Amino acid sequence: MHVLLVYAHPEPRSLNGSLRDFTVRHLREAGHEVQVSDLYAMKWKAALDADDNTDHQPGARFDPALDSGHAFEHGTQSADIAREQDKLRWADAVILQFPLWWFSMPAILKGWVERVYAYGFGYGVGEHSDARWGDRYGEGTLAGKRAMLVVTAGGWESHYGPRGINGPIDDLLFPIQHGILYYPGFDVLPPFVVYRTGRVDEARFAGIRDALGQRLDGLGTTAPIPFRAQNAGAYDIPALTLRPGIAPGRTGFAAHVDARGSQDQRQG
Repeated sequence: MHVLLVYAHPEPRSLNGSLRDFTVRHLREAGHEVQVSDLYAMKWKAALDADDNTDHQPGARFDPALDSGHAFEHGTQSADIAREQDKLRWADAVILQFPLWWFSMPAILKGWVERVYAYGFGYGVGEHSDARWGDRYGEGTLAGKRAMLVVTAGGWESHYGPRGINGPIDDLLFPIQHGILYYPGFDVLPPFVVYRTGRVDEARFAGIRDALGQRLDGLGTTAPIPFRAQNAGAYDIPALTLRPGIAPGRTGFAAHVDARGSQDQRQG
């Protein structure tokens, strides 16, 4: 497989740095080709602005979507954006690795998404009509590829449990897994999460490394999270709400995951 690791941590000697190095080594030893986008080392520009379109006219009003779409269509994107899009086209699987900071990804990684997911590449594709509302949520330019999060968190696992003070980890990661990865078409694998990162000694690190190795070995075979596809009949279009017979009585993030698919995965 071709694997792209998009990595966002400023300190290479951190736990994240060790996990990144292990991931690259493990995948390459298994015969995979790996590219790494180390955003802090690259000094990635996080802010989406008019400079991302080299054809933007001085003094002209900046429209993020229109400028992004124009640059993507006419080949006038800044070179760093185009390079990352080429990596995504090349990849069979993408791993986003980051520490959970303030209940989300670091700003530099969010900026990578905002700039690389140009209009016409990450969104704004497909037919919009009474029968379809674009190629997204299970379809799109990145359909057929796989993605997985590798996340570290300082809190205890119980803090992120179903009744934990921080909220369930699946809910916290839903905007990333469903909104950033599934939206343009990725099959999204369950995340690999390391908790209580301030209490990792050599013995615990060895266990974390072994568990991560097993997940990496299953990168091409692990069943993805069974998110509901937008255009497969579960949603009324164009209202984009679940049909009355789908997940009756359920609301919130969990309603957009097919519980039957989750059960099938547990039995499989």
